[in-house]
Amino acid sequence: MKRFALATLLLATTVACGKGSPGAPPARVPEVGVAPVRSGRVVLTTELPGRTAAYLVAEVRPQVNGIVQRRAFVEGADVKAGALLYQIDPAPYQAAYDQAVASLAVAESNVPALRSRAERMKEVLAIRAVGQQDYDDAVSALAKAEAGVLAAKAAVEAARVNLGYTPVKAPISGRIGRSAVTVGALVSAYQPAPLAVVQQLDPIYVDVTQASADILRLTRNVQSGQLTRGGGQARKVKLLLEDGTPYASEGTLQFRDVSVDPTTGSVILRMVFPNPQRTLLPGMYVRAIVEEGVNERAILAPQQAVTRNQKGEAIALVVNAAGKVEQRVIDVDRAVGAEWVVAGGLAPGDRVIVEGRDQVRPGAAVRAVEARPGPGNPGAGPAGPVTPSAAAGK
Repeated sequence: MKRFALATLLLATTVACGKGSPGAPPARVPEVGVAPVRSGRVVLTTELPGRTAAYLVAEVRPQVNGIVQRRAFVEGADVKAGALLYQIDPAPYQAAYDQAVASLAVAESNVPALRSRAERMKEVLAIRAVGQQDYDDAVSALAKAEAGVLAAKAAVEAARVNLGYTPVKAPISGRIGRSAVTVGALVSAYQPAPLAVVQQLDPIYVDVTQASADILRLTRNVQSGQLTRGGGQARKVKLLLEDGTPYASEGTLQFRDVSVDPTTGSVILRMVFPNPQRTLLPGMYVRAIVEEGVNERAILAPQQAVTRNQKGEAIALVVNAAGKVEQRVIDVDRAVGAEWVVAGGLAPGDRVIVEGRDQVRPGAAVRAVEARPGPGNPGAGPAGPVTPSAAAGK
């Protein structure tokens, strides 16, 4: 009886084991969200720091000595070229001018008599009624009188110029700053300290710095065909104010300096921006968004799909054709919006994992599904061309 029960138990165990193996549930394959790596046209830009500078700057200095009688402008106001700024006491210069005019009249009054005498001496010299020396003296006296007239005219002109300098006028149109002197102050001609400063603010310069290494890199990329210049559009520049607010008007890249600063290894780029509202003031810190070029075949991967390994290298997990995970070390150039511009390691059409990457390891089999579109994975969904505005992150 005991033998029969033992045999029955062994038979039941064998049957149970034989039936359970085929019917066991298969191991669960993790599900991951993937987004396709895509290719498109991208306008590459860079932000460069810089400061604003006045388009024209004129330091107002007196050109004659004297006492300031009047100030004719409001500090901080706009002035026109030629407008009166200061009036220096003109009395001594008016007197000098009047004296010069009188001296000219005296000099001119002597000329007719000396000219007549020289002409008469010439006639009587022909009949030898006078000597040659007497005639030469008469001619010399006439020449001296005529030279005196020229000197008197020059003195009149000098006195007129000095008198004209007593009203100190604006050399350019622009906004004038604070006055360094008050009424009653004594000023000197060509003094080192200006009376005031006039600055033209519309348009206005923006001077930014760019590393010479970046210029060399861009030059190589253009020469190799990786980047193309955007023509006249490449000279258009956008501006971000110090608080991050975009400036309303576009500017124009005017020139790049021809020398590199040896202390910083950078080059100055000068841009011109319209400034009708006087929003930009000289010395403000700004950031210019400069177009570097256009990559017609840029490879773009969602930023959510890229991480860093312990070496600091950029890596991405790719689901291959066999449905298994591959880890690839990639070369990322820059961020464009919510995507990376990839320089190597990925190709258009590769499926990178953007959701569930923490649940899988390289070599594991996975079930790839299309990731939900969102800010972190703009490449999700059907791949399409990248428009310039989207590529620029606008």
